[in-house]
Amino acid sequence: MAASDKPIKLLALGDSLTAGYGLPEPQGFTAQLQKALTAKGYAVTVINAGVSGDTTAGGLARLDWALADRPDAAIVELGANDMLRGLDPGQARANMDAILKTLAEKRIPTLVAGMLAAPSLGRAYGERFNAIYPDLAGQYGAALYPFFLDGVATDQTLNQPDGIHPNAKGVSIIVERILPHVTRLLDSVNRTGG
Repeated sequence: MAASDKPIKLLALGDSLTAGYGLPEPQGFTAQLQKALTAKGYAVTVINAGVSGDTTAGGLARLDWALADRPDAAIVELGANDMLRGLDPGQARANMDAILKTLAEKRIPTLVAGMLAAPSLGRAYGERFNAIYPDLAGQYGAALYPFFLDGVATDQTLNQPDGIHPNAKGVSIIVERILPHVTRLLDSVNRTGG
């Protein structure tokens, strides 16, 4: 991979899971992802556009602000708060649709980091919610990482005492698992001349 003069700007648009809630900055998702990508030889700047408590509606409302940095690629990690609050999956889908449509129109290669509904919300809710990510990633030709918390959710040793937010070790597992998807995303930027 030929190193260009300026690093690829990777926008991480998300909620507390992206923001690094409850962790010192170097232990959060974007800092650990930046470190892992740099170790693999990628010239990249990961922009932390995570806001704790954000729903898909909040992410959509902040999208223009986040795009002011003119990112070359994006990771969209939203929906956990919609699900935790039991908000209508139809509304979450509409918000995610609007976010991905904007990114597609701006030709920003995107990785959709999916979320899964808690089983306690019932099967009907789960089916509607869980379908949002693969459906929209397919519709907009975005890459899909099916479940952001894969390998970490429900494991007490990998989460903070609230049982929801990963601890530093949990974040490192998330980064390790999502990394091949992120490097493919960055490689697509290089091929298209980003």
